[in-house]
Amino acid sequence: MHDMNWFVVVSTAVAALAIAIGAMVPALAMGRAIVQALDALARQPEAEKSIMRTLFIGLAMIESLAIYVLVIVLIILFRNPLIEYLTK
Repeated sequence: MHDMNWFVVVSTAVAALAIAIGAMVPALAMGRAIVQALDALARQPEAEKSIMRTLFIGLAMIESLAIYVLVIVLIILFRNPLIEYLTK
């Protein structure tokens, strides 16, 4: 049972690190995308519709990465497939 406790602690630590990085990196990418879109709008205000449409599609793609990280972390925490090998 000692191996099981160790495995759960390590899984939880890795999941916490993954969700921290998985939230931080997309947030930085979103900030950079918004800054670039505002810069493009300042340079070409007549292209607002095109820039905004592209911005929103890009933000949705970036946000999907954060959601994928969340899903994987929840799988690791609540339904870890490797625990079966430690219980045998």
